[in-house]
This record gives sequence, structure tokens and C-alpha cells, in this order.
Amino acid sequence: MTVNDWDIIARLAVGLGVAFVFGFERGLRGSPAGDRTFALVGLSATAITAVTATTSPQAVAGVVTGIGFIGAGVVFHSDGGSVRGITTAATIFATAATGVVIGYGHLLLGVVTATMVLSILELGNIPVLRLLDARHYRDRFTSDIESGGERPADKPLAS
Repeated sequence: MTVNDWDIIARLAVGLGVAFVFGFERGLRGSPAGDRTFALVGLSATAITAVTATTSPQAVAGVVTGIGFIGAGVVFHSDGGSVRGITTAATIFATAATGVVIGYGHLLLGVVTATMVLSILELGNIPVLRLLDARHYRDRFTSDIESGGERPADKPLAS
């Protein structure tokens, strides 16, 4: 094995590790795509980029196209009009993008990116920051519109 081979193996290990952590987090949240799916996406993106980095820059376009199909597979529409799986699809895309960065040999940048992605995913689970969740206010806003704009504070007290 040459030094270059060991460098690629290190990239693959980091890409796999980062992707597995993303998948573990999504699995904890009940996502249909879990640690194995994310590990495969991250490892594949890292491997394709590491091997073709100097020979075929179009390989990254192929990674993005493939990820689009996988991401579409985890988005579900319910009969009520709600959409589920958008965060998982976005995380799959971020996993592939992080794998590409690591595959190009930017290990530190890949780890920093992974830390940022995990921070974003965990922000909604911090109780104080749940107050900033737009869905909380959307429900209140929607009920205001449906009631003709009258909020409970605008209605007279019953005597």
C-alpha cells in the first residue's frame, strides 16, 4: 500500500464515521432512514470523490443526482396535506456533501461541517429554543385567520 492508499482509507473512515453519526441521530428521531442508510451514503460519496477527485470532476454531479433520488424516497405526503421527511432528506444531502468534502481531502472542514449539521439537528430538541419553532406560532396564526381575525383577547368576557 502506498501513502496515497492510506490517505484514501483515512478519508473513507472519517466519511463513514461522520455519516454514521448523522444516521444515528436521525434513527433516534424515528426517521425511516437510519445509521446504515446514512453510512452508505457518506461512504459512497467519500469513495467516489476520493477516487475521481483528479480525473473526473463530474463525479460530484453524479453523487448529487443519486442523492436526489434517495432523498425523494424519504419524503412522505399524508392525506391531511402534511409533509414528513424533509429534514431527513436534507440531512441525506448534507451527508453526501460532507462526504464529498472529506473525499477531496478536507478532513477538518468535513468534521466542522458535520458539527454544524448536528448542531442544527439538535437545536429543536433544546427546550428553551423550542419557543423559536415557527410551527408553534403557525398554529396560533392559522387559528386567528380561521376565526375571522379575532383572538381570544379581542373577544368580550362573558358575563
